[in-house]
Amino acid sequence: MILSEWTRAVPFIPSFQLENNMQILLMIHSIVRWLIVIAAVVAIVKFALGWWRGGAFGAMDRGLASGFSGLLDLQVTLGLVYFIWNGLADEGFPAFRIEHAVTMIIAAGVAHLGVLWKNADDKTRFRNSLFIVIDVLIIVLIGLTFLPRE
Repeated sequence: MILSEWTRAVPFIPSFQLENNMQILLMIHSIVRWLIVIAAVVAIVKFALGWWRGGAFGAMDRGLASGFSGLLDLQVTLGLVYFIWNGLADEGFPAFRIEHAVTMIIAAGVAHLGVLWKNADDKTRFRNSLFIVIDVLIIVLIGLTFLPRE
């Protein structure tokens, strides 16, 4: 039984409430994307300056890299909940949503690659962290191209 049939069978969950909840989830997903953009811009500037100046890769830099990857994890989680919830509720699972989800999961995985260089020298960590953020943004842009234009 798909979710829309279940909500019709259970009288205490009106269908308009289900639609409102999905709209709220989609709105939060949309807000988090801008937090990711802000974190990415700050990370690119900080990591580029750290690489160029040869500074120490400190706690703030680790926090920035972790915050960026954590926001991507949150975004992917919200997206997957929406994907499954909306897919079961009536929309199904069209190819563009599957392609978007897979691409964004790959982007989130790439965001975590910085852990591979946690014992490297500071200059290498800054450089690799910078390129990880740039690569993630490129992958995200590719993933966004799968979404239909309204």
